[in-house]
Amino acid sequence: MISMEDFIRGIPKAELHLHIEGTFEPELMFAVAKRNNIRLRYGSVQEIRAAYEFTGLQDFLDIYYEGAGILTTEQDFYDLTLAYLRKARSQNVLHSEIFCDPQTHTARGVKFSTVMEGIHRAITDAAEESGISARLIICFLRHLDESAAMETLDEALAYKDRITAVGLDSTEIGHPPSKFRGVFDRARGEGFLTVAHAGEEGPAEYIRQALDLLKVSRIDHGIRCLDDTALIDELARRRIPLTVCPLSNLRLRVTGAMESHPVGEMMRRGLMVTINSDDPAYFGGYVNENYLAVARAFNMTREDIGRLAKNSFTASFLSGREKDRLAAKVDEYMNQYG
Repeated sequence: MISMEDFIRGIPKAELHLHIEGTFEPELMFAVAKRNNIRLRYGSVQEIRAAYEFTGLQDFLDIYYEGAGILTTEQDFYDLTLAYLRKARSQNVLHSEIFCDPQTHTARGVKFSTVMEGIHRAITDAAEESGISARLIICFLRHLDESAAMETLDEALAYKDRITAVGLDSTEIGHPPSKFRGVFDRARGEGFLTVAHAGEEGPAEYIRQALDLLKVSRIDHGIRCLDDTALIDELARRRIPLTVCPLSNLRLRVTGAMESHPVGEMMRRGLMVTINSDDPAYFGGYVNENYLAVARAFNMTREDIGRLAKNSFTASFLSGREKDRLAAKVDEYMNQYG
């Protein structure tokens, strides 16, 4: 019988909570900085990795935005995205739904089109190379105002064929979903699906606002839902997916230890949990490492892992036919190894 690590490595899965800027590995960061004649404040890969000790979300965001500031050309976004998709495919990720923060780049004078063209070209090439599929979700930065989000949505309209959904990320505390109700209403009217980060560091009330005001199809993180019993019941009844990122929560000290992470209780309460890596270059693990961390912490069975993998396809924005096709691959794998 294969080990749990090998079982996780081989099971087909999707990743639904992944910030492309958060996949910027130090080695690629140095290469891109050199190509763009940008001087980093770190002298080596080791120095960069040593800086990845965070006390909270804002501490992480500071260095995250600094790294993203190196991305300048279409080739930069292409290289970044292709590197992630190759890594994901090596972990048997068959489908990924990728977050991008256009405002982080347009604020520096990088054109919206530069970001979109680089990412789209990489998605196309990765599909041809390995068969992995990907969808793009652009996120509004919640520490900025809604008018800035509206400007980003204006630019996104020319790329409706390449953008599946809009989301909400960045500093959560003090920036409730209600702040962005207008832009989400407009985005839905334009045909975009909606998701939102809620209930990571912010309260359960932010999850309620994301559901009721932003009409989201998924909640990103959502671990604070356990603070509200009625909310738990609603999430379970409506089968609202929650894109949980265990290693991220651990590294940002949202939870003190993996064994006390809310994901175990969330699964016991019948919530549609998916496992994701968030910003893997910064948090010490891609999707398989996140699966393995929770499997060990909660002594999960192979059936538990199979349920998480099937959830990842069910919760995706793929067509019903594609969801069924990929879920069947999980069933085949479980019949062989489960």
